[in-house]
Amino acid sequence: MKDALAIFRALADPTRLRIVALLRVMELSVGELAQVLGQSQPRVSRHVKILADAGLTDRRREGSWVFLALGDPRRVSPVFDAIDAWGQGDISGDLARLDAVRAERSTAAERYFEGHAAEWDAIRSLHVAEAQVEAAIGRLLGEGPLGRLVDVGTGTGRMLELLGPRAESAIGIDRSPEMLRFARAKLSARAEVARAELRQGDMYALPLQDRSADIVVLHLVLHYAQQPAAAVAEAARLLGPGGRLLIADFAPHEREELRDQAAHARLGFSDQQMEEWFGAAGLAPSHIDALAGGELTVKLWLGERPAEPVRRVA
Repeated sequence: MKDALAIFRALADPTRLRIVALLRVMELSVGELAQVLGQSQPRVSRHVKILADAGLTDRRREGSWVFLALGDPRRVSPVFDAIDAWGQGDISGDLARLDAVRAERSTAAERYFEGHAAEWDAIRSLHVAEAQVEAAIGRLLGEGPLGRLVDVGTGTGRMLELLGPRAESAIGIDRSPEMLRFARAKLSARAEVARAELRQGDMYALPLQDRSADIVVLHLVLHYAQQPAAAVAEAARLLGPGGRLLIADFAPHEREELRDQAAHARLGFSDQQMEEWFGAAGLAPSHIDALAGGELTVKLWLGERPAEPVRRVA
């Protein structure tokens, strides 16, 4: 009863209903919400606190920004069913201003990308085309639904963009607020992945519960890790029985300059290393693929959490 009262009280205000409607479209910062609603940030923050206290929204800090997403689907889905049945009202003006937010995000993301494009292009030139890597990832994961997807070190959000449409839910995690803003701008322009969650977090302490994922991806991320075995174990922690961990990274190489020029902590990984780390994390290696064609060979390693045995009742 207390939960129901908190929810109804939280929604008993037109502004808070508008906030919920906007968050159904995409995650927004407090400042962006204030811009769309035409209200001050302190006022919007008070409304957000009421919604968060009722469990209808989730607040996540990224540097100096606070981003908002919807709360636990088990809590908010019945609310949306009721709102849809009763009618939300006209929010066309809010949605038009939301388009302006999208445009501002895209402009900021383009500026950031232009400042780093030369560095990324130099690394890309050393290995096979990204399209080939992505095609190989698609083959390894198969054509069916992917369930709950988590992309660790999401960067520009490319893996969410590629795999998110096939996922029941999609979450991207990155340590950099700038990269998260880039990914958010990119994904918000595509309706099929606009609802993907983006969270700031460390690969050694992912902000998710055990067994909360069916697929975890580390795409060209592990070579930045000072403790790759710990990163693999932390990613594996998220997998339930039958869950799969896909790692795309480089085979061992001798491009020592990448340590200084691109902050690579590791110069590739061997199959033996990866198999040992998978085994220590409770995963069974299932596939290995090598994509040669440049100075750096891209490898794909897929590990699976064994299904739990069926318990028989005597």
